[in-house]
Amino acid sequence: MSSSPLQEAVAAMTSGVNLFDVVIICTTDDYQADFWMNRLSTGLCSSSKMVLACSEDWNDSGGAGNGLGTLYAYEKACKLAKEKYGMDLKDLLSKKEVSAALYHTAGKGTRMAPLPASENNNKPGVKLPILLTKADGSTAPITVLEAVIQQTGVYAKSRKGRVSVFWGDQVFLPSASFQEEPTHHIDIMCTLLGDTAPTAEEWTAQGLEKYGVIAVLDSGNAAQVEKVSHGTAVKMLETLGNIRQVGPSLGSFSVSASILKSLCDEYSTELTEKTAKLDTDPHFWMPLTLPKTEYASLMAQKGIDEQISNKHHDRMSAFSKTLDLSTMGLFGAVDVGKDACWWDYGQLKLYSKNNLKLLEDGEDAQFLRQFMSLTDKKAHSSLSDAVTIDESSCATGCQISQGGSIQKSVLCNVTAQTVETNGAIIVNCVAPSITAGEGAILYNLVSPDTPIVAAAGSVQVAVTSEDDNESLVLQSRMDIDGGKAWKVKIEDLNDVSFESVFMKNKMANVGAIEAKRENLYKEAASKILS
Repeated sequence: MSSSPLQEAVAAMTSGVNLFDVVIICTTDDYQADFWMNRLSTGLCSSSKMVLACSEDWNDSGGAGNGLGTLYAYEKACKLAKEKYGMDLKDLLSKKEVSAALYHTAGKGTRMAPLPASENNNKPGVKLPILLTKADGSTAPITVLEAVIQQTGVYAKSRKGRVSVFWGDQVFLPSASFQEEPTHHIDIMCTLLGDTAPTAEEWTAQGLEKYGVIAVLDSGNAAQVEKVSHGTAVKMLETLGNIRQVGPSLGSFSVSASILKSLCDEYSTELTEKTAKLDTDPHFWMPLTLPKTEYASLMAQKGIDEQISNKHHDRMSAFSKTLDLSTMGLFGAVDVGKDACWWDYGQLKLYSKNNLKLLEDGEDAQFLRQFMSLTDKKAHSSLSDAVTIDESSCATGCQISQGGSIQKSVLCNVTAQTVETNGAIIVNCVAPSITAGEGAILYNLVSPDTPIVAAAGSVQVAVTSEDDNESLVLQSRMDIDGGKAWKVKIEDLNDVSFESVFMKNKMANVGAIEAKRENLYKEAASKILS
């Protein structure tokens, strides 16, 4: 794996100057919107022109889908830009004076359970065990969303006049250029797997029938197909041209200001009534890039009636005829490179894996430490001479006053008299003593009088509410799938289900609770260290 493109990418991401001019966060509720507006505008994005956060208050309980959800969030952000900053975002984009990024963060986070519960359903606010230095010089654990914003900012300079849309739980270093000028009104990120189209055998070997796949044609235009065999893909695309390259879609995309306006106009009724649910892949990109018969065939695999699919294809076909394609193509691909580094935090097991990667020696781990600016593994820490810590472990922002042993572990913002841990992750915890076995995760626990003890593979988090004096300790294990266990009370661990905690956390004032949590931590730390 060549390191030069990756090194260029990580250097750009950590330079502090590569951020989008306008940052839009799509949240679950208004409390989360207020939280991110404040945190980002005074922190990571303090140099951006605008930070705009808005909730998806859709009438349909099933949500808007990421297609209509994107359009709705953009329209709300434009209104907020005028109210808060006195700026016309649509005009700025049409004149190519700004670049904008929109981050989708809504969702229950079942696969991350119980971590999002500890952030009161503010899923993008899940902390990583790395310190972020704020604009005022203070430090705090960086959140997953902040890591994503820092990473994706490298695309900002080449995307003036466009809105880039990202999902808030994956960080990657592209091994392909991130400075290419856009050539299409819509471009979608993907991992192109070779310089030529794969054979039927290669298609199967690479498992492409399991993914949404972007196919780049000889013309340079692209099309999207979803979960089909090599033969089916060739047949579907044969009227469009020869396939030159293919690769799995990443879902993230960017759109020009003109086509974004056209999409908002096309779906103005749905956006006004806040009804219907449309996703980008099946309802925007596929009908725009596939022939009608092939589109209906793919949608039939999803259980959609042929007449409904044909009607929607007719609508999108008529829409495409209104577009000005004289200077740019309609739909293209942005390759992130087949040697890109990926760090996904959207599942509990991946949260564990990619945080413990900080301790490893490989090139991928070195790039992760560079991205996180982890040059000093004991930064902002005060550790007693009686604390034994191995060379691989990280303990940043920690105060450990008496002794202990830290082996093969990652600690951030931990205060205790003694700590004994081997192979664990401990984030934002305070107690007289902390003991954690291999694979354990301790998160947001404030225990001023009682030791914290976690067996191997144990997951313990604290859920703080605005009104209750005591926090709920919610538990799991690394071998439990939060999605599958979402509705059940895990025997011998919890008296409540993850779902019931999620329901109780709905509309929680996450800003006020975060402030309360910080005060509780400071009070407990003062008591323990006195």
